[in-house]
Amino acid sequence: MRPDFPPAPCVDWAYFLDVDGTLIDIADTPDAVRVDTALLDLIARLSRASGGAVALVSGRALSDLEHRLGTLRLPLAGQHGLERRDAAGRLWIHAAPPAAKCAIKEALAPVLARYPGLLLEDKGLTLALHYRLAPQLAAYAHRLMVRLVGAAGAGLEVQRGKSVAEVKPFGIDKGTAVTEYLAESPFRGRRPVFIGDDLNDEHGFAEVNKLDGISIKVGKGGSCARFRVRDVAAVRRWLGDALKGKE
Repeated sequence: MRPDFPPAPCVDWAYFLDVDGTLIDIADTPDAVRVDTALLDLIARLSRASGGAVALVSGRALSDLEHRLGTLRLPLAGQHGLERRDAAGRLWIHAAPPAAKCAIKEALAPVLARYPGLLLEDKGLTLALHYRLAPQLAAYAHRLMVRLVGAAGAGLEVQRGKSVAEVKPFGIDKGTAVTEYLAESPFRGRRPVFIGDDLNDEHGFAEVNKLDGISIKVGKGGSCARFRVRDVAAVRRWLGDALKGKE
């Protein structure tokens, strides 16, 4: 086993899992991904075996996650922790200033018309400018979003990700979502695990590192995560190992 490969998983831990690039492969557009039945079965089994201590922590909107999960119900944090459903089904929201968000969206309209390779995703609480279909515009997209956030002057920040620049409220991220979950049952008192693949997952890695947890980076690239696995298939195999002899 490689020295950076994570230790054998345990159902006594608390699992916080990114979705795109971690549990499912990234697609060209957010709507193009498919959540397969094998994944839904794996997550459901892990949730049962761990007493419900499994949460998905994603950049996707909560409504999007719920739609793709179908009948599977478990704690979910969407839009990088800005909206969070706890194990009891309660909804917690950190809202963005609506006027600032609208102003940025209006300013982006002529840009989108000029560059059809750019895609703006309005998630409700955040605005994500995707450039996966126009990678040559990466630097431009980030500069533009930083400029628009500066002009808005309303406590917003730009979150970098894989082929995306996303505007969201300052100081709320996947790490704060993990902190909130760990203060609640059934996560309280468990060793936290965070698995992710993107720059926006670094907040989750940093938080569980402070708590002597298990932080796992999927794929290549610099990271503060303590462990690493190759790809989505490796994540699924590792999670499946937690279930051996437990069902």
